Amino acid sequence: MRIGDLAAVSGVTAKTLRFYEQAGLLPAPPRTAGGYRDYPEQTVQRLAFIRDAQGAGLSLAEIRSVLALRDAGASPCAHVTALVDRHLEDIDRRLAEFQATKAVLQGLAERAAVTDPADCTDAEVCRILAGANSSRGR
Repeated sequence: MRIGDLAAVSGVTAKTLRFYEQAGLLPAPPRTAGGYRDYPEQTVQRLAFIRDAQGAGLSLAEIRSVLALRDAGASPCAHVTALVDRHLEDIDRRLAEFQATKAVLQGLAERAAVTDPADCTDAEVCRILAGANSSRGR
């Protein structure tokens, strides 16, 4: 299957296909006598896997590592489980950071609601934001 046909079937651009090949996500396909890439049919499934893995939040490097295991004949299940667990831990950490930021912003919104701009002095940059970081424990 030529690159344009694969791009049409898979929903990715020819440029993306060449990038994936260069990045090691797709093996270099055989070439036709005229020098055109001739992708095997199973490349469509591989591209679907790449899209699904990206949708799950895996980086291209992580996807490449899963594909490398599979290409070597090994089952990537344990590796994928570790990647998923690591991503879940990262999301939990970021959610906690977002909750802390939200609490700070809620406090600032409350302060802003009762702040009269006429009470601000030239020595202050912004009374609403003054001390905002101290409430985050920094």
